Amino acid sequence: MDLIRVFIYGSLLPGHSNHHVVANFVHDYSPGQIAGRLVDFGPYPAAIRDSVAKECNSIIRGQWITVDRAGLASMDVLEDFHGIDEYNDYDRIWVQDIQNAEVSGWVYVWDTNRGCPAIPEAYWPDFFARKSG
Repeated sequence: MDLIRVFIYGSLLPGHSNHHVVANFVHDYSPGQIAGRLVDFGPYPAAIRDSVAKECNSIIRGQWITVDRAGLASMDVLEDFHGIDEYNDYDRIWVQDIQNAEVSGWVYVWDTNRGCPAIPEAYWPDFFARKSG
């Protein structure tokens, strides 16, 4: 079975609204960090890897999960990802963990902030709890 590593940072995390999309496909979880920044799109965040994120050395904390092809396909549907050369809501790009160069995988990102406000925290659940509380 082919296992695929994906970095999750928002509503797909355990205990959040879309975790059910991947829960039955996850073979393991491990903490991680990637370069980028988060913006607030309401009930979930979007990751952006742009010049602002680079200039500020911004990081996003989340989890690396390993899933099979069905798990990746399930996330593709949620993220409205249709393929590399297609129009997508979220693009799926290959990234490397900034603390462990041996860990890399897919992550879903936007190419711009689309007018959404920046999230100051590196870990979306912290921001979401503060926002919701």
